[in-house]
Amino acid sequence: MNMPSAAPRAALLATTALLAIAAPGGARAAEEMMRVYMDHARVLKLDRPVSKVIIGNAEVADATVADAKTIVLTGRNFGTTNLVILDQDGNAMVDERILVSIDEGNTVRVYKQTVRTVLSCTPNCERAERQASASSGN
Repeated sequence: MNMPSAAPRAALLATTALLAIAAPGGARAAEEMMRVYMDHARVLKLDRPVSKVIIGNAEVADATVADAKTIVLTGRNFGTTNLVILDQDGNAMVDERILVSIDEGNTVRVYKQTVRTVLSCTPNCERAERQASASSGN
């Protein structure tokens, strides 16, 4: 594997450091997708002012500029999308995939033979997703 040159390597290290600060779980989370729970907000603090914020699919997540260096990311629906944040020179400060999922701590799973139903119980239990096993013909 070839090592990147100094400038791209410095940019990669800066992005990794940013995600280590913004993402729970530190540097390990920086290697994975950024996770946001549905109907929850997550604050991203940046090291320099933001010029433009782009969300790939606004039905999955939403981003709001709170101030020049603070973005609030909100999960809207289950799924994945991406977040691109540009600085004043048009350079990408952040370019990451986002996973919007349910908060596993507030779920109940109901199993009926090979069919699993997941209920999200915050505060009322509602169907979150339905999955059938690989052997099921459903």
